[in-house]
Amino acid sequence: MSDRIFLVLTLLATLSAGLMAGFFFTFSNSVMQALARVPVSAGIQTMQALNVTVLNPLFFAGFFGTALLGILLGVMAVLNWTVPGSAYLVAGGALYMVGVFLVTVIFNVPMNEALGTVDPASVQGAEMWRDYLSRWVAWNHVRTLASFATFAAFAMALIKRA
Repeated sequence: MSDRIFLVLTLLATLSAGLMAGFFFTFSNSVMQALARVPVSAGIQTMQALNVTVLNPLFFAGFFGTALLGILLGVMAVLNWTVPGSAYLVAGGALYMVGVFLVTVIFNVPMNEALGTVDPASVQGAEMWRDYLSRWVAWNHVRTLASFATFAAFAMALIKRA
C-alpha cells in the first residue's frame, strides 16, 4: 500500500476517533445530565427514543468505521513495524477495540436493550433508571476517554510519519 494511502487512512481514523470522542463526551457531559433532571418516565422515554434513533448509517459509519480502520492500520503497522508511528497505530487500534467497541457491546448495548423493554411509568422502570443512569454513564466515560486516547494515538502516528 502506498505511503499516501496509508497517510489518508490514518487521517481518516484520527478524525473518526475524534468524532466518536465528541459524540460520547456530549452524551456524558450534557445529554445524560439533562435526562437525570427530568421526571423518570420522561428520561426513560427519551433514552428509549435515543437508543433507537442512534442506530443509523452515519453513527454506524463512525463507530464501525473507526474500528475497521483501527484494525487495518494496526495490522499494517505490525507488518511494517520499522515505520515511524507504528506503535501509536497499534495502541490506537487496541484502545478503540477494547475501550470503545468491546465496552459498547458488553456493557452499554445490553443496558440499552434492557431499558427498551420497561414501561417508563412503572416502578420497575424507575428502579432500572436509577441504576442505568450511574452505570451507563460510567461506561460511557470509559468510551469517551478511550476514543479520545485513540484520537491522540492516531494523531501521534501522523506526527511521527510527517
